[in-house]
Amino acid sequence: MSLPTPYYDDGHGIVIYLGDCRDILPHLPKVDLVLTDPPYGLADRWTGGTWGAAPMYADAKRWDRDIPSDIVLSLETLAPSVIIWGGNLYALTPSRCWLAWQKSSTMHTMADFELAWTNFDRPSKLWREDRNPDGKREHPTQKPLSLFCWCMGFAPDAHTILDPFMGSGTTLRAAKDLGRKCIGIDIDEKSCEIAARRLGQEVLPL
Repeated sequence: MSLPTPYYDDGHGIVIYLGDCRDILPHLPKVDLVLTDPPYGLADRWTGGTWGAAPMYADAKRWDRDIPSDIVLSLETLAPSVIIWGGNLYALTPSRCWLAWQKSSTMHTMADFELAWTNFDRPSKLWREDRNPDGKREHPTQKPLSLFCWCMGFAPDAHTILDPFMGSGTTLRAAKDLGRKCIGIDIDEKSCEIAARRLGQEVLPL
């Protein structure tokens, strides 16, 4: 399979591909940073009250059933810098540096923090942020924009970033805001639509 036509291309280095990243990754150019948030394999273990009844969480129980270990393990050496959220759920190489997102608003039925595996040889670091600082989330596992901007700060020389499990496009939005290039891939067209819409929203200067 050759590289498909981009689902979205802003003409300035922000590109989205719709499809299975297994098919697309072999055709991509080299990147400087992989920053991604793959499925955690929680599926039916998703719990909650009224929020858990929302349609997007019901759909998450479908796509979050299996963890794509073959792809995630291959990402370890795909770029000089690699950050994989939920990396504690995969059999990745032991790492000295883990990144943690501590959620300032706690909920009995949801995790109070999440971990990201990295290939960095430096001390582990912590970021405190609310669950939904960007407003109502459009994807059940949507991460805060500030969190991913913080992540990119650990690879200041990374000009091109890759997210093979793009979801709502937070990695691409952060890259755009920081003036970097980014390639996003997702197998779900609805996620690609959400990401493209977020990328089309311009940030007004203060």
